[in-house]
Amino acid sequence: MPGIVGLVTDMPREQATLELARMIDSIEHESFYRSGMWVDASAGIYVGWVARKDSFSDAMPVCNERGDVVLIFAGEEFPEPGTARRLRERGHTLELDGPSYLAHLYEDDPAFLSNLNGTFHGIVADRTRRTATLFNDRYGMHRLYYHQSPDAFYFAAEAKAILAAKPELRAADARGLGELVACGCVLENRTIFKGIHLLPPASAWAFRNKTLEVRGTYFDPRTWERQEPLAPELYYRELRDVFARNLPRFFDGHERVGIALTGGLDTRMIMAWRQPAAQPLPCYTFGSMFRETQDVRVARRVARVLEQPHEAIPIEHGFLSRFGHYAERSVRLSDGCVDVSRAADLYVSEKARAFASAKVVGTYGSEMLSLTPAFKPMPPPPGLFEPEFLDRIGDASSTYAEARREHPMTFTAFRQSPWWHYGIVALEQTQLTVRSPYLDNDFIRTIYRAPLSAGAERDVRLRLISDGNRALGRLTTDRGVGGDSKGLSAVVARSFLEFTLRAEYAYDYNMPQWLARIDHLLSPLRLERLFLGRHKMLHYRVWYREALSSYVRDMLLDARTLARPYLKRGAVESMVRGHLEGYRNYTREIHKLLTLEILHRAFFDHQLTPHASR
Repeated sequence: MPGIVGLVTDMPREQATLELARMIDSIEHESFYRSGMWVDASAGIYVGWVARKDSFSDAMPVCNERGDVVLIFAGEEFPEPGTARRLRERGHTLELDGPSYLAHLYEDDPAFLSNLNGTFHGIVADRTRRTATLFNDRYGMHRLYYHQSPDAFYFAAEAKAILAAKPELRAADARGLGELVACGCVLENRTIFKGIHLLPPASAWAFRNKTLEVRGTYFDPRTWERQEPLAPELYYRELRDVFARNLPRFFDGHERVGIALTGGLDTRMIMAWRQPAAQPLPCYTFGSMFRETQDVRVARRVARVLEQPHEAIPIEHGFLSRFGHYAERSVRLSDGCVDVSRAADLYVSEKARAFASAKVVGTYGSEMLSLTPAFKPMPPPPGLFEPEFLDRIGDASSTYAEARREHPMTFTAFRQSPWWHYGIVALEQTQLTVRSPYLDNDFIRTIYRAPLSAGAERDVRLRLISDGNRALGRLTTDRGVGGDSKGLSAVVARSFLEFTLRAEYAYDYNMPQWLARIDHLLSPLRLERLFLGRHKMLHYRVWYREALSSYVRDMLLDARTLARPYLKRGAVESMVRGHLEGYRNYTREIHKLLTLEILHRAFFDHQLTPHASR
């Protein structure tokens, strides 16, 4: 994901600059990226950056008039309207759009970091105070990895940049790998790399005289936890007003903006409150190769109501023919923060860039408003892993359980989002600017004030949609929820959609082993064609058995894979054989095994060389 890299050190300038160049090169993945570096050798500060062309942070560094404040910023910030104009009225010289206002805001606002709104990280060098402060957003969504060695403090948007400078760190952290297998993500501020950690959310780490002096934070979620709950109607009005007031910021900027429209409620709520614009808003929906999904059908109706263009972007056979490329690149680009099933996200993000280089998403909407957990530890099948590694997998359950004891909104916004959602967004961000209005500070602060009464309406999206646009409120979702339809016909339609959704899920990821045996006996009938593609765009159980069988076999039955010390060779061979022959369902296990093997080959088995991550 585009961002900053760098080191704070007292090593010779030539050596530090060479290491910085290696770090920049390791994350410059695309031809539409721009990069640069800024050095203050006397202070021991060496900073580089990579940004997508025309994105918010494609103009680094930004400085004040005297040049004694230098800011390198990555990500996006969504300021209060008129911020740049007010700064100009105070005598600052800056552009009316773009990030140049940030350096002046730092000068004028003692609570500079606390008042930033967005997902970002950066470093600000204050030559008057002789400090440099490394920071990230309050949720930790725009990651910064770091490693502290005797000769330097390294930081980077991607772990591979630190590995490029410190190849001796190419060693797996057993606890991190165990959590990755159990939860699909690494918990707390750990990584899968031994000796590489994550900057905690809302960090403000200050350096002076080439030394890390303060490991500070500028925000604590308990500030929001201590707010008084609101009465139901007052809560609704506050949430509605905050959402409507702040939403336009997410459609501003130099880049053309599109929206990844779905058949659910989260993107529809955005569309219901989006102010009409002179230019059409490109709308697109990701779909299946088998048939038109409910997502595509409903999203098209939403776009038609609003008279906006809409396109379906299906997962086509071109993806399957290059699955190895997309799977391996997705794992490498995300530093292992996604598994191979997310390879399709990279594929469709490349396609979506043709419509608009920035996209607004509904991600986090349902999680924030209904406090829906997106992940939990899943035990592996018996006999697959060696006992010592099983202990690390088991440790993940207790770590997760401890995090779940926190305030439910704090877990959702400050734990689940940066731990589990990060990898998906980071992968998309390699191609696109991704914006979610559901991460707006005021919006999340308001949700903390949700009513406590058991009868209070927690998920208010249906009402918000109807209040924003009654025509959209009359449409049902891809699962038949909401809309004007009443009576028996509505119940039957909703029940049918729910049945097909569950049947497709069971026929793909969640098919039990006894049913897999029956399905194998009936395979000439191709019963999966009755269900696949009605709701989902990914069909890995069938793909692994058919189009991707050679890739699965070549990767997982390779001698290198079978020799991994935490795997039981016989179990791997049995799983692969059972799934490929069709009488077992090991879709999830194949995801994990392929991901682990790609991680070894990309990061742990050999020394990284320039462009190895591309």
